[in-house]
Amino acid sequence: RCLFPHAKKANKLRRPLALLLTVAAVSAVLALAGMVIVPGVRDAVTSIAAQVPEAFERLQESAARFQEYLPLLANQIEGLSIDWASLSQKAVGLVQNWGKGLLISGGGLVSGIVSGVTTFFIGLIFSLYILLQKEKLARQLCYAFLPEAAADQLLNILRLSERTFSSFLSGQCLEAVILGTMFFVSMTLLHFPYALLVGVLIALTALIPIVGAFIGCAVGALLMLVNDPWQALWFIVLFLVLQQIEGNLIYPHVVGSSVGLPSIWVLAAVTVGGSLMGILGMLVFIPLCSVLYALLRQLTVHR
Repeated sequence: RCLFPHAKKANKLRRPLALLLTVAAVSAVLALAGMVIVPGVRDAVTSIAAQVPEAFERLQESAARFQEYLPLLANQIEGLSIDWASLSQKAVGLVQNWGKGLLISGGGLVSGIVSGVTTFFIGLIFSLYILLQKEKLARQLCYAFLPEAAADQLLNILRLSERTFSSFLSGQCLEAVILGTMFFVSMTLLHFPYALLVGVLIALTALIPIVGAFIGCAVGALLMLVNDPWQALWFIVLFLVLQQIEGNLIYPHVVGSSVGLPSIWVLAAVTVGGSLMGILGMLVFIPLCSVLYALLRQLTVHR
């Protein structure tokens, strides 16, 4: 609608160019996120590797402090009757079973990754073809097999669904950017390490409604744990505070207003969808409930 709106000769090029720009924009965002995450993870791993000797020294100091209790523990162990031969046989059998399971799961993991990548690209190609010819497909599939009134009603519902799902994805991305920015600013002001890395990770994982940011929290806490356990604890406290603000104030209003769904129904949709279908249910049930809510509202006004 926005590319060359008054140029009749560019009519056929409008949609392919729009699709190309969309794919390029999404690829640029993912590449930018990768440029932030990969160097950040490399620096974090280097820092953690440098902290490992100090962690071992602290562990040795802790073991030395408890050394005076070891003789008493050794006397108690000697008083126990343990069949070490049987235990060793069981341990060997357990390791063998674990090794076989690891080989089997490793082969399944590789085949699953290959299948997933192949399915992704095939689905991407199908989506591009459908978007290039959606009006033609609508005429072929709807008006050819349905009465005109029913076809019109079906297409109206599909257009409403398309607008709702698009608005939901836009609101979800906006909410993720807001949450990631909140973490980056807060961690920078409080002098936490890895502020940019954790902010980008939380922004990406926050695309999963309500609970996705907890994955970024776990990664950030692990990055800080080796360096300073107390800092990791304070980071978790900061996360809980910001998550409460985001989950109860920002998310229902941003996502709810983007899909035209009241805040209470956003929370209800996430709860029911997560209970029925897990993460996929959380992603699907909010726009689905919004479509049903809009249809019910239209029916109510009509009656």
